[in-house]
Amino acid sequence: MSYSTQTQAQTEAGEDAGKEFLAFTLGKEEYGIDILRVQEIRGYEPVTRIANAPDFIKGVVNLRGIIVPVVDMRIKLNLGSPTYDQFTVVIILSIAGRVVGMVVDSVSDVTTLSPEQVKPAPEMGTTFDSDYLIGLGTLNDRMLILVDIDKLMSSAEMGLIEKIAA
Repeated sequence: MSYSTQTQAQTEAGEDAGKEFLAFTLGKEEYGIDILRVQEIRGYEPVTRIANAPDFIKGVVNLRGIIVPVVDMRIKLNLGSPTYDQFTVVIILSIAGRVVGMVVDSVSDVTTLSPEQVKPAPEMGTTFDSDYLIGLGTLNDRMLILVDIDKLMSSAEMGLIEKIAA
């Protein structure tokens, strides 16, 4: 096997190895985001509200000297009224050089999905913007709704992060 063939085989094997997603819950559904965007996971603590901020932006927290906006994903995705308990967590994300917090009901695990386990997201019409979906991850009896967190957090209505250059 020549060097270039061997390198190509390693690249293909690496791509087939799958991608890791952090699984979290919102209501009864399980979602997944690219683990490489996750900086840390923290327990939910009260935030400082910002006047005239959209409802889904809970406020800001001071994270070791960095002021971090915190988005409540239940409100953002219209999944009912949020409740905050001992399982509620804030996932600290690093996207396009900005740090953003995302409130979710709970975090379950890190899951590796191969390309074959990721199915395309179905078209839902105009009621749900599937631009933010990578697809559906299937793992035994579980189904993860895979969210493109870069696109979601850099969307115009979020206004938190400058549009990411494609």
